[in-house]
Amino acid sequence: MTASTRSRMALRDRPEFASKPRPLAFQAETMTAEAVAAMSDKSYGSVVVVDGDNKVIGIVTERDIMKKIVNAGRDAAKTPLSEIMTAEPRVAHETDEVVDWLRIMSNERFRRLPVVDDEGRVKAVFTQGDFVSYTWPDLIYQAGQMAKASVFKNWHIALIGGGIALYSIIMVIVVAMAT
Repeated sequence: MTASTRSRMALRDRPEFASKPRPLAFQAETMTAEAVAAMSDKSYGSVVVVDGDNKVIGIVTERDIMKKIVNAGRDAAKTPLSEIMTAEPRVAHETDEVVDWLRIMSNERFRRLPVVDDEGRVKAVFTQGDFVSYTWPDLIYQAGQMAKASVFKNWHIALIGGGIALYSIIMVIVVAMAT
């Protein structure tokens, strides 16, 4: 099945959507150290920054922490998330198409995508890895097609090479039996 024949699929229809653990969500005034402790505890690569209604207003990733806290020599215990977050990040609705977001994330070079419900409340965070699992069957199919095209394109060379190899083996056997 190729990407062109695959039916359109909403983010919420992906198998991992229902099984994804709830994303870590913190208020903007939360100190970075608290968020880092939670990220470390759960092995998460980001936290979603939300307002009082649990609506996404920002995101903080491991890269943000490395660049804006560690490399800048700032104190994570005294730096609120609001000072290091990416404000108003791209967010997807759970009904959005997977392929559309795969393209957007690839083109705009970001790796984490908060997914929200109709009210804008965070439901999940999709990563590039989630999208790779979606494209994996297409990649395998394309590799197979390329292999077939390569073999059939040069079938005459393979036939001649096989014939020469078979002839050589038969000649070795004939010569060995004659002596």
